[in-house]
Amino acid sequence: MSGSKRSFFVVQLLACSLLWSSGFLFMKLLADRVDPFAIASVRAGIAALILSSWFLVRGLSPIPQRFELVPWLMLGTLNGWLPNVLTAYALQSAGAGPSAMIQASGPLMVAVLSHFAFVDERLTLRRVGGVLVGLVGMLVLIGPAAFDGHGASFFGALAMVVVSACYAIGNVYAKMIPQVEPSRMALGQQTVSALVATALTFLLSGYSAYLPVLNSLPAALGLSIMATALPITIFMYMIREQGPTKAAMIGYLMPVFATVLAVIFLGEVVGVREITGGVIVLIGVFIVTTAPRAERLA
Repeated sequence: MSGSKRSFFVVQLLACSLLWSSGFLFMKLLADRVDPFAIASVRAGIAALILSSWFLVRGLSPIPQRFELVPWLMLGTLNGWLPNVLTAYALQSAGAGPSAMIQASGPLMVAVLSHFAFVDERLTLRRVGGVLVGLVGMLVLIGPAAFDGHGASFFGALAMVVVSACYAIGNVYAKMIPQVEPSRMALGQQTVSALVATALTFLLSGYSAYLPVLNSLPAALGLSIMATALPITIFMYMIREQGPTKAAMIGYLMPVFATVLAVIFLGEVVGVREITGGVIVLIGVFIVTTAPRAERLA
């Protein structure tokens, strides 16, 4: 990767991580008042409307073509309504920081899956080292203290592990469908996510589940625009240009940003353990994102 391309990737990585991390803040503000399915429905619904409007302004159709139907359904489930519902559920009993920290296991899952799925995504010695360093940082961040009375419950933690697995599988799948343009993958993901989550909301809770959203409209808009529509579009381009392993490195940065946002806006406490883990995570990100593809694991 040339210096300019690497710099641009780092900018994308930082921007996408920060924007997506804000989702934990907005979802935490909504989680105590709004049903998890309604949160997923509103998040994806507004994002889908924004992305559809962007397509219409450019004179393009937001309606899926036949070959896009399966990718839209897959991404809408793996990267859409399912992880959104599970994250909203986890945040009912977990802090925003600890939840993001658990989700940081995603890049490790992506790296392992990509090793078997793509020739140019084989694990290299340097990538293995970076992933392991990042994993150590994640373990330091989670730590026993993350599961005390103010951290994640067992089921909340389990939900976030499933979220990480969903995103990992979805990211690898996205790399396998080059015929779909990245911005259309983002549109399809949010459209399917909105339709399924809305149907489940009405089926399980009825229209009344949406009423509390009116009292938290700024958080709902922030979740849909800043933490969904913008970062998902950037992320799809990152997958296409850099591959799922490097794109998934946002999972290492997100706990750092999410923790900082949680401290500033939610009053969550961060200590030496969190700072130490964050530094280790950033070192792992640097190692993996600067690893040349030519270096093979013997």
